[in-house]
Amino acid sequence: MVKRSREVGDLTIGLDLGDQYAHVCAVDATGEKTEEARIRMTATGLKNRFGSMARCRIALEAGTHSAWVSRLLKACGHEVIVANPRKLRLIYENDRKNDEADAEYLARVARMDPKLLAPIQHREAKTQADLAVLRSREVLVESRTKLINHVRGMAKAMGGRLASMSAEAFGKKAQVSIPDELRAALAPVMEIIRGLTQQIREYDQWVQKAADERYPQTAHLRQVAGVGALTAMAYVLTIQDPGRFSKSRTVGAYLGLRPKQAQSGQGDPQLRISKAGDGYLRRLLVGSAHYILGPFGPENDLRTWGLKLAARGGKNAKKRAVVAVARKLAVLLHRLWASGKRYEPIRPVKRALSPVPTAAAGSRSSPSVTAAIGT
Repeated sequence: MVKRSREVGDLTIGLDLGDQYAHVCAVDATGEKTEEARIRMTATGLKNRFGSMARCRIALEAGTHSAWVSRLLKACGHEVIVANPRKLRLIYENDRKNDEADAEYLARVARMDPKLLAPIQHREAKTQADLAVLRSREVLVESRTKLINHVRGMAKAMGGRLASMSAEAFGKKAQVSIPDELRAALAPVMEIIRGLTQQIREYDQWVQKAADERYPQTAHLRQVAGVGALTAMAYVLTIQDPGRFSKSRTVGAYLGLRPKQAQSGQGDPQLRISKAGDGYLRRLLVGSAHYILGPFGPENDLRTWGLKLAARGGKNAKKRAVVAVARKLAVLLHRLWASGKRYEPIRPVKRALSPVPTAAAGSRSSPSVTAAIGT
């Protein structure tokens, strides 16, 4: 182990987090390595190591443990940088990758320029706990979908066909259509489906109540057709503070709803979206976009714009339109939240009026003027 420096005020520390241990590497203001160590990945172990230290900069990579570790280190008075793992090619493309080397790279990059780590901001503990409810609901919905598909597949293999019905009604209505040979085998599965439906219903009630009472700002978002309490609450919990973004249009890129870029010289290929943001919220926004463009979506400017985009034709035109509407929806929701304004589904078109020629000039109104005044 390298001898530990007594002066820690100018130290920059890289912390590579594992399930059992965290590897520490410290470099001073001149770039010299002053410490390498391994500590237990527990709250007690971290407090014993960093609790009594003078304030310093600590860089760690976003991951399973980074949220609670970053909160603990901030409580100890340190400057904490949580690096975006998508931006750490220096680490992942290293042919001698190990925990010690990762910690050293984090320390050196953080000392040189923290912006190179593309720092992210973790949620507060309360926000993370509420978001866990929404994600738990998602897991139950996915589990129910898999079980329903299993039942339909088994019935089809025996010559039976289950009628089309909603997932909420499947547990009760599908029972009578299951072939007799499969009733005993699928009875436990159907019971689990009914239980999951009840649990999902209870989650939905919790979300609705929390959105109304604890997160009143979701009311601004729910003005938009297709955005319910679940999507609005997920949006608020993920973004947390609308002031994080100086421009609403950057929210689309933050959620990974912008195309990737690989422009070089004259080449600028059309690529898929980056999917760099929160996948759960992105899926909810895409679901809202499907509703907006679907047969039950009410007429509004967003729907009109999306349908025009889909009507251009071409490969995957409808899919591209859905993603584009989801991106525009993300921007719209941020704008409504930040401004607190009332949503106008169909905004009035502002037409500039050109000066009308006078009768003394002896001329007729030109076509452009006629179009401008709408006559």
